[in-house]
Amino acid sequence: MSEQYEKTFDLEILTPDKVAFTGTVTYVKAPGSEGYFGILANHAPLLAALTVGELEIETEGKRRFFAISGGFLEVLKNRVRILAETVEESTEIDVKRAAAALERAQKRLQAPTPDIDIDRARAAYLRAANRLKVASRK
Repeated sequence: MSEQYEKTFDLEILTPDKVAFTGTVTYVKAPGSEGYFGILANHAPLLAALTVGELEIETEGKRRFFAISGGFLEVLKNRVRILAETVEESTEIDVKRAAAALERAQKRLQAPTPDIDIDRARAAYLRAANRLKVASRK
């Protein structure tokens, strides 16, 4: 087997609505519920919960970045599957929409009213801030 083949593994990034990515990669960095972690070829089997954050992959010598909003990652037999609630590649993120969502969430958190769900507003804030951060990584 070639040395290059031994350094790669298959990756699938799936949401309920779409297949966001499928292909061969050399590296994955994911936002785990306990912090960021990396995956290389021949990684031990793993099942991890993901949180809102930046997903980074390396394929064909290029790095690609995705905003994800939680889900699960499974490593098994040199194959990684990510099942995420939402996924957007940095090049697909609507920056104006993300900035508007961040502003709305900030207003809700700064001046909460009895009908505002604070936990939901915090989650919206984190998702919007993450989308803006990932969008800058084009």
